[in-house]
Amino acid sequence: MNLKTRRIAEIDRVIHEPGRLMLVALLSAVEQADFLYLQHETEMNKGTLSSHLSRLEEAKYIEVVKTYRGKIPQTLLSLTADGRQAFQQYRRRMKEAL
Repeated sequence: MNLKTRRIAEIDRVIHEPGRLMLVALLSAVEQADFLYLQHETEMNKGTLSSHLSRLEEAKYIEVVKTYRGKIPQTLLSLTADGRQAFQQYRRRMKEAL
């Protein structure tokens, strides 16, 4: 296996899925975002978005905080330090592979 092929094989599959890649990219640009913002920006339905966020949370790439804005429930999401590092490494490996 040549170096470029090996780089592609080493790409983080959790981040590489298009929906999760979009979420990680959005979260990398902000300190935190709420669920509705991510839903609006990605145009995902609630179930799909929740599924992708659960997978990212399992990988310890995002932190989920449930809170309230007044009496309205609010879900805030942010990249963890591991998530930021994984995204930087993903970007570096993609550049190397391409």
